[in-house]
Amino acid sequence: MTTTETETATERVWMVHRTFSADSPHILVIVYATPDGERYLQQERAYNRFGGNAPEVTAAIEVDPEELAPVSDEETRERYRNEAVRMRERHDPDDPV
Repeated sequence: MTTTETETATERVWMVHRTFSADSPHILVIVYATPDGERYLQQERAYNRFGGNAPEVTAAIEVDPEELAPVSDEETRERYRNEAVRMRERHDPDDPV
């Protein structure tokens, strides 16, 4: 991770979980995590299941480290770590998943 005056440092996070929102079946919830499972980013994307296109989800994205939240419990950290490693081994970052 590097920073220059003209660019902002980013961190690569890997998709570790995706589901539909319990509150709305039209919201796709995606969780990306760091490879160590220590920090994560949750995104919600609108999805019209009846005729609309599914939002593209890639194996990894680059994010501002300030957007990442700490993972609070060891069980979740381990699950995120394992899934991030699995995704990294099987997919290129830009692969749709």
